[in-house]
Amino acid sequence: MKMTKPAGNLYQERIKRIEDAAAARKPDRVPVLTEFGYMVASYSGISYRDFVYDHVKCARAYEKIVTGLEPDVFHCLPFDSGPAMEAIGTNVVKWPGHGLGPNVSHQYVEGEYMLADEYDAFLEDPTGFMIKTYLPRTCGTLEPCRALPGPLDLFGFTRGGLSPVFSEGEFVSACRAVFRTSQLSQEWSSAWRACVKDLEDKGYPAITSTGGQAPFDFFSDHLRGMRGIMLDMLRQPDKLQAAMDRMLPVLIRKIKTMDLISRNGLVFMGPHRGAEGFMSLKHFEKFYWPGMKALILAVIERGFTPYVLWEGDYTSRLPYLAELPPGKIIHRMDRTDLYQARKVMGAGHCLAGGMSGSLLKTGSVPKVKDECKKLIENVGRDGGYIMGHSVTLDDAKPENVKAMMEATREYGVYR
Repeated sequence: MKMTKPAGNLYQERIKRIEDAAAARKPDRVPVLTEFGYMVASYSGISYRDFVYDHVKCARAYEKIVTGLEPDVFHCLPFDSGPAMEAIGTNVVKWPGHGLGPNVSHQYVEGEYMLADEYDAFLEDPTGFMIKTYLPRTCGTLEPCRALPGPLDLFGFTRGGLSPVFSEGEFVSACRAVFRTSQLSQEWSSAWRACVKDLEDKGYPAITSTGGQAPFDFFSDHLRGMRGIMLDMLRQPDKLQAAMDRMLPVLIRKIKTMDLISRNGLVFMGPHRGAEGFMSLKHFEKFYWPGMKALILAVIERGFTPYVLWEGDYTSRLPYLAELPPGKIIHRMDRTDLYQARKVMGAGHCLAGGMSGSLLKTGSVPKVKDECKKLIENVGRDGGYIMGHSVTLDDAKPENVKAMMEATREYGVYR
């Protein structure tokens, strides 16, 4: 008769396995890390729309897939609440059931939400710019914020002399929309925290916290768009650099005060546009790496472990990654050759990933198991390796994901 270990023991075993690998040590076996994405929905037979609109179904779906496949740790940053995004009128993203079909994964609507000639306005008053310019452009219900006085303009006002805009019908409606959005977001967040706690109580560690993004990504993702910021590197590099320098302390301050949802110290970071194909190595050295490195070090300084997904191909950037403190970071690779990463970075750094997302989607169980064995023997031989996949598992075959788990448990034992 198979004996079931207490959930608390299972949790400690799994998190120790991850911590040992992160520290570039040999755990009892190679751990497995998953990022299920919308596979959570399909695995449970619910629509993607239900996944972002119904937090009860979302939580049940997560419980089913995590307890069914049993990863050592699962990366689970949930998509924002569909009702909350509808309430605020966001136009920077489309999601299942809103602008997209009920089973289509979300898509970001990139745009120049800060124009090329608005760097000075941002630098002069970042708070005012975000409230009076950025939010009205990206949230339909917040259009009345354009008429607000600047924050510093309110100094000297008495209760009877406040700007009339605060009592206008459109602004009052906007405030009500913000309040309703806050209620919906809090409802979703509370349900999500309860879901994570329940799964951790059952013995499954989760990665739920984020350590922010590089200053370059902040401006590229949210303000200038990819086209805009690529031109800025050439046409107005000094303005771009000044803006990033202004934001870096803000991003670091968020790390120093961030609240962890899960009970472990794993913190996700997802560099977006520092990879090959987005910028030259020269531009990477100047615009991207200093800010990204500072944020990673800030997470480590707080006593947490950065779990960094290096999106795209970072082969030419591997020497820079090798500069980071060894045994302190989980480096999950997307398109970077994991064997080359191990060669350049050495045995002192923890590497994760290597399993092809396309293989998990279209391959067979035997091929998945063969690839697992190859990765373990070549990348994980001396420890410091976490089995994982290159992309989110939206469309992966459940039998292939299960095969990845089983093969790692079979071949990944350190003797």
